[in-house]
Amino acid sequence: SSVYLLSIVYSRRYFRNRKMGISENMFYFLMGIFTTSMIFSLEINNFGLMWVGIEATTISSALLLIADKNEVSLEAAWRYIIIVSAGVTFAFFSIILIYYSLGTLTVSTILSSHFAPSLAMNVAVAIALIGFGTKVGVFPVHTWLPDAHSESPSPISAMFSGVLLPTALYVLYRIYEIDPLRSLFIWAGVISVAAASIFLGYQTRYKRMFAYSTMENMNLALIGFAAGGSAGILGALLLLVSHSFGKAGAFYSSGNILRSTGTRKISEVGALWKSMPSTSGSLLMSSLAVTAAPPFGTFFGEFIILYNLIKLHYFLQFILVAFFLMAVFISVNYNVTRMIFRGEPEKLESDSAMSAVALFSSVLPLAIGVFYVVVSFVML
Repeated sequence: SSVYLLSIVYSRRYFRNRKMGISENMFYFLMGIFTTSMIFSLEINNFGLMWVGIEATTISSALLLIADKNEVSLEAAWRYIIIVSAGVTFAFFSIILIYYSLGTLTVSTILSSHFAPSLAMNVAVAIALIGFGTKVGVFPVHTWLPDAHSESPSPISAMFSGVLLPTALYVLYRIYEIDPLRSLFIWAGVISVAAASIFLGYQTRYKRMFAYSTMENMNLALIGFAAGGSAGILGALLLLVSHSFGKAGAFYSSGNILRSTGTRKISEVGALWKSMPSTSGSLLMSSLAVTAAPPFGTFFGEFIILYNLIKLHYFLQFILVAFFLMAVFISVNYNVTRMIFRGEPEKLESDSAMSAVALFSSVLPLAIGVFYVVVSFVML
């Protein structure tokens, strides 16, 4: 709800004097439907209706993706619809198998009962990893993600990264709780983090770079949920909440840059600290947040998840994830610092309201991290 509010405020200025592929009233109507569908998925106590809510997000968000009407965004929307619809079809098969095995789809009833594991339930949970994992950004069914995030308007990119993917991850986790396939889910997360790190290393466009960063963060949260225990859940939730605001700030900052410079390429942006000081500050803060620099909330979330892997004796997975997280940190912050400090300054116009939203959103992960430290010391 907070990211939705920030995106609405940001959109009021982002689309001013800007040609849109849909009317402004339709844009805000679809934003409301998109957000309502996600809240519905989180609130409903039925796996079948959760699936309905996730499917409803595809319809509204696909139309929002083409708000900046151009050939590339239309192609991205088409790819998004095809890939995600295929994934949601797999998710539907998973729901059918759950009902076939347990005779009910009521979440509280299923999770409070102790059903004996069965082959059908193993298959259902594994298929859910593919189906709902498509929306989460699990490798190799992630391919819609970089296109949709990079080509959609910045407030929609913020909603994709900060809200849609965590909502899909919540539904996936609830299904995982029925019959935990811990090793399968952890390895899926590890491989996805590795893939995101490799893809991110050679990106030339800043919004696409942040899209792969989202893939990395979501799969690290998946590892936290799969590892389980109070530490795994706490780490995943701390990471997700902090990431939501940090990544929203990154996309709001990217929108400011795109609106002012007209380019999406990292190499064509420079000296932002002089030409757009407020946006450069929010871009740097949000980049540090999404790459888990201390003392941002994402750092403590990732630290707890990695500590939990060691505690559970997943040493190989810990080494692989730690290495690729370091690679992501270097790649993202190297590109961002180039954009901020390299080159000669240009005279660029910057909207103060949009810059304020971006800065506010990028500071929140830092506030969450400080709050977590303070609360931890008080509890000790």
